[in-house]
Amino acid sequence: MDIFQIMEIEDEETRVQKIYEVFHEDTRLNHSKAARVEFLTTVRVIEEYVKPGDRILDVGAGAGEYSLYFARKGYRVSALELADSNIRAFRAKLTPEDAIGLVQGNALDLSRYEEASFDAVLLFGPLYHLGKTEEQLRCIAQAKRVCKPGGKLFFAFISNDFVILTEFRRHPDYFTDGDYDKETFRLQDFPFVFHTVDACRALLREGGIRILREVASDGASEFLEEKINALDDAGFEQYLRYHFYICEKPELLGMSNHLLFVGEA
Repeated sequence: MDIFQIMEIEDEETRVQKIYEVFHEDTRLNHSKAARVEFLTTVRVIEEYVKPGDRILDVGAGAGEYSLYFARKGYRVSALELADSNIRAFRAKLTPEDAIGLVQGNALDLSRYEEASFDAVLLFGPLYHLGKTEEQLRCIAQAKRVCKPGGKLFFAFISNDFVILTEFRRHPDYFTDGDYDKETFRLQDFPFVFHTVDACRALLREGGIRILREVASDGASEFLEEKINALDDAGFEQYLRYHFYICEKPELLGMSNHLLFVGEA
């Protein structure tokens, strides 16, 4: 099944399943230096708010990159993922020492978890796929319910504005032929749902989230992937230092393919 056939699927769960048969989440965050920037930035931010022994719920856990990292650092991790292909990839990485409660499920229903039972809740996938505002708000409400008072919630979004430039780098005719509104520069929400920085803020505030941090989690790394991947280790470390220096500057937030928001209820 190709991407255009997937677009015609009306059932949301089935559509997500098919998307991850085409897009391989298993290697997205680790296949190169440039791909690693998002993961390294996100982990760096999360670790400022949690301590080993804390309970973390990874909702939309993908192939387990974050769950495995934190479980192996001494955190108590529960993970929920919808897509069969991601579940298989996640389970293939687990060792007997990895005490992760991995289950298959939907971010719109976290009833299996007790209220106020996690110190941190990660939502690093669900808001890529929920196109209806009421579903996005329900997802946020579910995360809030299971987060402890004073606990932190971490939300990832795909940035509408910079994806246009990334696509232009790959497709020279994108500005004339690309699948976006030529007047508003709004991307079509497929295969993922795209948000501007302002739309992220508005959604989280409507969901009762107090925003603590806003981060351009991968910045220009996908746009500059060939140059970044060609760096030696010392050059890459210096690039990361530069990225960390600019990734929370308000004037540069939108210049990123992925956005990270830290909040609390």
